[in-house]
Amino acid sequence: MRKNSFIQGALILTVAGIIVKFIGAFSRIYLSRLLGGEGIGLYQMAYPIYLLCLSVSSAGLPVAISIMVAERNAVNDYFGGQKVFRISMAALILTGLFFSCLLFFGAGWLVDKGIVRDSRAYWSLLALSPAVFCATLLATLRGYFQGLQLMTPTAVSQIIEQIVRVVTMIAFAIILLPSGLEFGAAGATFGAAPGAFMGILVLIVFYYMTRNWRKELAGEQDPSIKPQSALHIIKRLLILAIPVSLANIMLPIVSNIDLFIVPRRLEVAGFAVEEATTLFGYLTGMATALVNMPTIVTASLAASLVPVISEAVAQHKGDVVMKRTDTAMRLANLITIPAFVGMCVIATPISAMLYATPDAGPCIAVMSFGVFLLGVQQVTTGVLQGMGKTAIPFLNMVASACVKVFLSWNLTALPSWGVIGAAWATNADFGVAALLNLIFLYKFRHYMMDIIHTVKLFIAAGIMGAAVLAVYNGMEGFIHSNTLATLVAIMAGGLVYLIAIVLIRAVKPEDVQGVPKIGPRLAGLVEKFSFKI
Repeated sequence: MRKNSFIQGALILTVAGIIVKFIGAFSRIYLSRLLGGEGIGLYQMAYPIYLLCLSVSSAGLPVAISIMVAERNAVNDYFGGQKVFRISMAALILTGLFFSCLLFFGAGWLVDKGIVRDSRAYWSLLALSPAVFCATLLATLRGYFQGLQLMTPTAVSQIIEQIVRVVTMIAFAIILLPSGLEFGAAGATFGAAPGAFMGILVLIVFYYMTRNWRKELAGEQDPSIKPQSALHIIKRLLILAIPVSLANIMLPIVSNIDLFIVPRRLEVAGFAVEEATTLFGYLTGMATALVNMPTIVTASLAASLVPVISEAVAQHKGDVVMKRTDTAMRLANLITIPAFVGMCVIATPISAMLYATPDAGPCIAVMSFGVFLLGVQQVTTGVLQGMGKTAIPFLNMVASACVKVFLSWNLTALPSWGVIGAAWATNADFGVAALLNLIFLYKFRHYMMDIIHTVKLFIAAGIMGAAVLAVYNGMEGFIHSNTLATLVAIMAGGLVYLIAIVLIRAVKPEDVQGVPKIGPRLAGLVEKFSFKI
């Protein structure tokens, strides 16, 4: 087995991410129909707490492992990378077990203190507690393979984990729902544990499958390199991991901001508790889940960027850092900008098609802009982490979270805004973090986004959006089927966008040259059909 190139690694993770998200979307749609907005609201009230425990238990070490293993391999210190992995695994076994127990025994306290607003979410918290331990070990193994720039093990484990999780969660939701809505939601949350356990088994298999390749790496060990002490490794891990951990903690904290603020402020705006829970489900369980789907590509790019950037920095190749950053940003915008526009113009039809209710449409339309902003944030975070500047994304996220708190608190309580105010606050959170990341990238590497390329993509996406809206309105007028009209409009929009980006040279031959096997052919087609502008 050979390590993956940057684009190949990103492509492998993207394909896996699409499969995982597709399976997850199916389960979410089914659960939304099975449990309704109120049941999904209970599910979402427990899940941010789980993410918080998982972020603390892993302590940011998976990313730190990826960085340090890539650094050690870049200077032919394979044994040093193995030592990093062993020390990290021992630490995470202990922290994962501790926080798994903490969630189990602390679930009642979270409900009693009102941190979790609805007491029915107690059972969902209990069901998620064993998943913390399994998911912590799973993340560590993935960090090790990513540091080796082997993305296939991570990709396969993600798919297997999701399949097992979805089968388990749907089965238990159906079995337990007759006992009450809260038990149905708890059954759905339980699927995270067996899914993560199967992911661990898959990675253990890959670990043994790659033993010959790892022996070859060991044969390239530079004998002049002195082994690093365990104390030095732990110190370096903590320096890298603590900011990453805090940044990871910010993600569930931001989710908890919605949990703590949105239902309460909706009540201030005049909604009953049940109505507030339902609207909360529309926002976090339906709109947020859908909006996060296009960022599969940017998350994959970010994960693939970390070891590549770390390797380039260790080898003092500044030109490679700039080239990889620019490539990743162009590819990210190529996906997120049309996703934002397309999702915005037919948000309500998409909501009706997927969730059997048009009521999540306004939230989807507003939050669609966050697709583009979140993509920029994810890519720039990956670059900064790969450069070893792991504290900066965390500090930027803190600043953006403060903006979100202020806007969410004030806008959600306005009857004329309600849950839409919370959606705009989330967009502001993504936007501020992305802007600050870009400022620091310019400071360290004088990197700037390609403005002309970005404008071209917005023009192409605008043409696509107009085509999507026209096709949907035309189809709906004579077939009277929202689902069929929506699907045809999406396919037509995708075709229009592909034609537009080639014609106006929003995609250059070098952008697709690195695609495995078919890159040169794609580059030739782009060169042949694009205008010289």
